[in-house]
Amino acid sequence: MLVLSRKKDETIVINGSIKVTIVEIRGDKVRLGIEAPRDVVVHREEVLNAIEQAQTPPLAESIVSEPLPIQVN
Repeated sequence: MLVLSRKKDETIVINGSIKVTIVEIRGDKVRLGIEAPRDVVVHREEVLNAIEQAQTPPLAESIVSEPLPIQVN
């Protein structure tokens, strides 16, 4: 992990096309502004985890409830 120090209104550029700007620092919270191309998806980690969980079927649904027929040649 790369750790950088930035002050309010300073920016970090990622891959030449993604800009992360420190918008506000208040106590233990930092507000970030993110500029990225439209094809770059940006989510907070907890939102991404919720999306991934919603897309993964529960284990019980993925188990076949009836045995599959066996073909003998």
